[in-house]
Amino acid sequence: MLFDFGQPTDGLIQMAFVVEDLDAATARFSESFGVGPWTVLRDFAGEDPRYRGEPTQARAHVALGFGGHMQYELIQPADELPSVHRDVIVERGYGFHHFGCATTAFDAAVEAMRRKGYEAVFTASVGPDSRVAYFDTRDVLPGMTELIEASPGLDATFTAMYRESLRSTRLGKQDLSPQ
Repeated sequence: MLFDFGQPTDGLIQMAFVVEDLDAATARFSESFGVGPWTVLRDFAGEDPRYRGEPTQARAHVALGFGGHMQYELIQPADELPSVHRDVIVERGYGFHHFGCATTAFDAAVEAMRRKGYEAVFTASVGPDSRVAYFDTRDVLPGMTELIEASPGLDATFTAMYRESLRSTRLGKQDLSPQ
């Protein structure tokens, strides 16, 4: 099955990057790749955020935008606290961070990752009907893997962003910077 924004409800829907300057990165992605417009969340962590199983106060500035059917997420840590974002920056610098994979069977997908030997390095609720769990899969992939619970709310939110990207493209807008 597909979300209304054209990606599979059980598959890759997002590519994410850690960036040093969110505003500069959104401008660069818009100009270079036509991604946008951007939905920006400042000081975001979701509800009940946990880093390596413990509650965390770490926050990030996040921008979400579409290029075609793919969603791009740009992440700038908002503080110096330990986080899955800081882990990557410290180990190899800014750049690609994770693949976002939707799943209609979130609990089973999390358990499957655990059976493969991966522990969740970050978890949170992101809205009333969706959860996320990051797994450090950099031993076999070029980044982490984020499981994203497919839900009606997530579909509605991401589809609205996708449709705005189509409207912007159709209108020939040149300014795809953060709104």
